[in-house]
Amino acid sequence: MRPADTSDLWWRTAVIYCLDVETFQDSDGDGVGDLDGLAERIDYLADLGVTCLWLMPFQPTRDLDDGYDITDFYGVDPRLGDLGRAVELVRVAHGRGLRVIIDLVVNHTSDRHPWFQSARRSRDSRYRDYYVWRDRPPRTSQPTVFPGEEDGVWEKDEKSGQYYLHSFYRHQPDLNLANPEVRAEIARIVGFWAALGVDGFRIDAVPFLIQQPGGANAGDPHDFLRELHRFVGRRRGEAALLGEVNLPHKAQLDYFGTKGTELDLQFDFATMQASFLSFVRHDAGPLVKALRGRPEVDVRQGWAMFLRNHDELTLDQLTEQERQEVFEALAPDEEQRVYGRGIVRRLAPMMNGDPRRLRMAYSLMFALPGTPSLFYGEEIGMGEVPGLGDRMAVRSPMQWRPERKGGFSTAPRSRARAAVAESGYGPERVNVHDQQRDPESLLSFIRTLISRYREAPEIAWGALAVLHIDDSAVLGHTLSADGATFLALHNFSEQPRRVELAVREAGGEQLKDLLATEPPVSAARGRFVVDLDAYGFRWFRVATPE
Repeated sequence: MRPADTSDLWWRTAVIYCLDVETFQDSDGDGVGDLDGLAERIDYLADLGVTCLWLMPFQPTRDLDDGYDITDFYGVDPRLGDLGRAVELVRVAHGRGLRVIIDLVVNHTSDRHPWFQSARRSRDSRYRDYYVWRDRPPRTSQPTVFPGEEDGVWEKDEKSGQYYLHSFYRHQPDLNLANPEVRAEIARIVGFWAALGVDGFRIDAVPFLIQQPGGANAGDPHDFLRELHRFVGRRRGEAALLGEVNLPHKAQLDYFGTKGTELDLQFDFATMQASFLSFVRHDAGPLVKALRGRPEVDVRQGWAMFLRNHDELTLDQLTEQERQEVFEALAPDEEQRVYGRGIVRRLAPMMNGDPRRLRMAYSLMFALPGTPSLFYGEEIGMGEVPGLGDRMAVRSPMQWRPERKGGFSTAPRSRARAAVAESGYGPERVNVHDQQRDPESLLSFIRTLISRYREAPEIAWGALAVLHIDDSAVLGHTLSADGATFLALHNFSEQPRRVELAVREAGGEQLKDLLATEPPVSAARGRFVVDLDAYGFRWFRVATPE
């Protein structure tokens, strides 16, 4: 399909950049990032090539779960700014060509939210049925999302004498989506932020949201997503719904709905996890299997590709043996692992700071069919803060300059929001300022990848074909659309590789390099021969000689 036919489907060709306002830029020296500070950095994001800004929660909160315990869905955390500044930020972003999506965290509220405070005071409260209550917990319950931190999903409320459901932390009581009034409240929240110019919503933990264990029978749980999609379309026609659905590919199809009726984008957890297994095995096989098993979706929908995000690197779709392989290679210390399924590290330290491995990994992410998504600091190779032992390890302040606090804040160290990374990944060595001036830096490389990605629309729109490569260390794939074909080769091995491809597999007689100024590779006797460095990669556009 030609881009002109899909101009309103901006999320299919976006480059997403996720950040936490609290850790991005402090404008007033109080040690906390804020909306004004972020607005000052919009030019940086636009120059990088980002087209969609994803904001983690910035609403009022107890901050017991880094903002995901919201006390007012219609406000702004006063430490970060106010509604006027939020609107100004959206305007500034739009002025530089960036769309803005925000987290929609409506699985639960904070236990300090006025709804829950009223609900626990009286069983006759109008907000009582906004939550899920039981006289006693069911005999069988779902396991907690946070093993080791919570021992169950039901908590007794001493004030009312009943138990309430909390799929996450006990201070986050679940909302009852079976209640039409709760759905109406969520629609009002979405409508409010859409009216302020927000271009879409990243919906947190979608399976937990629509399929609450212990909740009342609400009929088809996907009715809520269909209602929400219709409502968003009416209020802001080009708004997108991005869903966090950590399920196998086939199960994710239900969350897209029929012909664009539910989620517009879903994060591709299965491919991400297979990628890390391939990284540690130096074998493309697991990723090849995942890509060949990934179902096609409607042209209006797509997959969001990522390597790291604000949570742990979850490995829950791997087998126990596979998970242990990845743990031993990338998280050798127990403190780097959480919940028996995840790793709380950033990508650069996991790759031992090896620029070859880092660049191959990011090349792979941008070359695979889908919408690439970056977590702030990835573009410069930031590290985590060791010893925190939870997801906060990867949420340290952005590193702007080669100074002790990284240029994030002018506040005294005692008032700083959080420690910056150290052990070779601190701001003295890893920062935006220095990398902007170095054409060989990771930042410059990511900027190039984004530029080439946007110049090759077949990456977003093309039909995927995973090529048969005799060497298991190499992944080869093509993406074809409207007569154009993109070909990528990635070497997962620490040894150089030579790859031979038949012309019929590549789909043309010349390979034009998209990442380097190398002369085109021409076929000889019906075959291409391409050399790959250790952890090397090549991007080509397939063409005929004329």
